[in-house]
Amino acid sequence: MKRMAIITDIHGNAPALKAVLTELDKRRDVDHIYCLGDMIGIGPDSNEVLQILFSRNDTSIITGNHDEAVLALAKGQEYPQSHSLVREHHQWILDRMDQSFIPKLDQLPRTIIHEIEGHSILFNHYKLEKSKWNEHISKDPFSSIVEPSVENLETLFKDNREDLICFGHHHPTQYFKGKKAIYLNPGSLGCNDKPAARYAIITLSTNQLEINLEEALYNNSEFLESYHRLDVPGREFILKVFHGNQIQ
Repeated sequence: MKRMAIITDIHGNAPALKAVLTELDKRRDVDHIYCLGDMIGIGPDSNEVLQILFSRNDTSIITGNHDEAVLALAKGQEYPQSHSLVREHHQWILDRMDQSFIPKLDQLPRTIIHEIEGHSILFNHYKLEKSKWNEHISKDPFSSIVEPSVENLETLFKDNREDLICFGHHHPTQYFKGKKAIYLNPGSLGCNDKPAARYAIITLSTNQLEINLEEALYNNSEFLESYHRLDVPGREFILKVFHGNQIQ
């Protein structure tokens, strides 16, 4: 039997990440952690989040669109026009990022496919068409977000053959059992309208695939206040849309 944790969309929220990892480390029964991208952007704690993730030896990481957009700026490459409204914010994130993380981000894959206890599992940030697997972020390789439903996800991932498809990108929690696969998005760990960091635990054996949706409660007041203290670009919009205006 194997047990793993799925986290995604930390979005620069270090206290939320710490809360989840504290719970996972206390369990002592989680074999591995999969992080499904968007570690940075939105929240201001890029360096702390990346330091925590890259320092662990039990964590596999893939990139998301925010990670890749910031990386494009860092490398002087074309920036995605679809992200133009957050370019100033991404530049702010980059200007404060420890540059030693740039090559580490650049080496991360976009997808991971593993066979675990007889189950084929896809880990991706969101659907990538096969023809776009290697396309630069400026070409918008990630599919457009679909509304959560088993029918929409079956259509989105119709060409995939994995038993379990794990993804993030769209921040609400999504857990659907389709005819051919199970679709799991644990929900954004770092963006929530309450002080709770979301993640999932998957327990696998030859004849079993069990999923538990979890939340780690934490004190997010100092984190939310840091948006104002640090003059984070777009903070009013971010605090409203991604954190539910928990502070006024």
